[in-house]
Amino acid sequence: MDKLHEEEILGKAYDWALMKRLLRYAKPYWKLLTLSILLLVIITGLELLNPYLIKIAIDDHINGYQREVYQVPISHPDDGVIIGDNKYISTQDEGLDFSRMVLLREGNDYYLVDAASGNIDSGFKLTQEQYLSYRFKDIEGLDRVAIIFAMVIILTFIFSYGQIYILNYTSQKIIFNIREELFNHIQGLSVGYFDKNPIGRLVTRVTNDTETLNEMYTNVLVNLFKDFFMIAGIMVVMLRLNPSLALLSFALIPFIILISVIFRTHIRVVYRMGRTQLAKINASLNENISGMRTIQIFKKENKIFRQFDEINREYLNIIKREVKLFAMFRPSIEIIRSLGIAVLIYFGGRNVLSGAIEFGVLYVFINYLQKFFDPILDLTEKYNIMQSAMASSERIFKILDDESRIENPLDEVELNEVKGRIEFKNVWFAYVEDEWVLRNISFTIEPGESVAFVGATGAGKTSIINLITRFYDIQKGQILLDGVDIRLIPKEKLRRLVGVVLQDVFIFTGTIRDNIRLNNDISQERIIEISKYVNAHHFISRLPNGYDEPVMERGSTLSSGERQLLAFARTLVYDPRILILDEATSSIDTETELLIQDALGKITKGRTSIAIAHRLSTIQHSDKIIVLKSGEIKEMGTHQQLLNQHGLYYNLFMLQYKDSFSK
Repeated sequence: MDKLHEEEILGKAYDWALMKRLLRYAKPYWKLLTLSILLLVIITGLELLNPYLIKIAIDDHINGYQREVYQVPISHPDDGVIIGDNKYISTQDEGLDFSRMVLLREGNDYYLVDAASGNIDSGFKLTQEQYLSYRFKDIEGLDRVAIIFAMVIILTFIFSYGQIYILNYTSQKIIFNIREELFNHIQGLSVGYFDKNPIGRLVTRVTNDTETLNEMYTNVLVNLFKDFFMIAGIMVVMLRLNPSLALLSFALIPFIILISVIFRTHIRVVYRMGRTQLAKINASLNENISGMRTIQIFKKENKIFRQFDEINREYLNIIKREVKLFAMFRPSIEIIRSLGIAVLIYFGGRNVLSGAIEFGVLYVFINYLQKFFDPILDLTEKYNIMQSAMASSERIFKILDDESRIENPLDEVELNEVKGRIEFKNVWFAYVEDEWVLRNISFTIEPGESVAFVGATGAGKTSIINLITRFYDIQKGQILLDGVDIRLIPKEKLRRLVGVVLQDVFIFTGTIRDNIRLNNDISQERIIEISKYVNAHHFISRLPNGYDEPVMERGSTLSSGERQLLAFARTLVYDPRILILDEATSSIDTETELLIQDALGKITKGRTSIAIAHRLSTIQHSDKIIVLKSGEIKEMGTHQQLLNQHGLYYNLFMLQYKDSFSK
């Protein structure tokens, strides 16, 4: 992805095309996601119910003593509260004229007085028992509200637990599938793809970018509904309770939108800079930690630290700008929220004092207004997550859309008995278009023949190996195996027939046994047999745990010679028909080389073998030596024939052994 395009993606908070692709991964789990959304609706309703229950407790029960009652004879048929010689009921029969009474408080005493006069002196003082009897229904009502409130809390916990568990379980399954698809796709890409893309970047895609998508699925995709449900629910309840106070509260919305738009515009630029700078930090860490040995050898620690400090400090400055924006945004929203509450207290309080509304209504409005702002703050944070997810998904899909792979043939050719005859017919090959690495290469290797390729660095020796194993496809010509074009042979079967021992041996973390069999079903007896065959058993048996000895990353606890012997065992355990040795003995000490040379005499017998070596002493007994220069074959023959020609091979030989001849 070019830098400009990447910045455009980083600047987008939403891209419908990308979102459609992301939703495809969620499609298999639509039932769980739907259940999670339904649970969110229930949870939102329960959370909105709590303040309303408190409103009921305040207006209908705690302030219930302010209700007017009617004094009636004890013989009156309606249920009521008997105090002294009278009964008090909350409703009056139509057509009857009973005294209206109200409960008033003075200090710690309560009086039943005439509602019209409100004179305590003419009222009836209640005892504690009478007061409790008078408030008995209110106490019962509070008990009911408290029980319902507790049940709402418990249900909210249960539903929230289920919703969070289902959502996170589903999200992890989605990310698991994305990560597996991504890794499987990367494994299928051609070697040429990895020549152009740094490993650190690909690791970031499989780990960091997929984790960013996980945040989107868990915090945005479903929970976004909760924010909208909460806002819509609050607005509906407030309008039903008191339209005038609701509209007064909603007058703050334009200011919230304005501040959010300004914040989003500025945070987008800072966020884009931060992502770019963080990528530089990751690249610097990957490069410098991988090359730590070189850094320490040349004592460049201070210089490298200064370079990293400069990049890191620039990232710190960007993060400071981001923090400042958040420090401005959140207090701004809080100020608007506080102003809204102040306005509610001013106008709502006057309505309470005038009797236009009850105190519980004012309370529930203040509570809902506080809740109203929480989803708005959440939406702002979700914007950042969404923006990051869009950038990550773009990078992930860029890899998944890349088809730089070696395809298997549509019409496969079965090889019944492989003899190992290799033929290059007028082969042209280039890693980059029109920059030819091999030019019109033609040669034949007969079954069981040993052939060596020599030439200066860049002559094309390793490229020939890469073409035989079909890590790359040629642009012109043909490569034949037993007369069959290798492009007609499935690449897995082809590579099973060809065993390659590279100069730079990669050892995986695990045990010695794991590195020999590479997780395939190979018996211990076969592993030991091959290890003895290549003279690796002698050093493996000396290890504390033998074949179960743990191996560190890249085999750092083993010598280069031991790693090379393991590579021989790893290759030969599959009994390949063709054996390729790419500078396989160039970095081995003399003692180990003698062991390998002893094994080579046995393992190459009856096999077609190809060797690439700078040390000509290791290939003098080859059946054929091919000399390359600038991608072309210049000489071909046996060791003695090439020396007699006094050409390139002769010059290479004399250059390596001139000191021996001078003595």
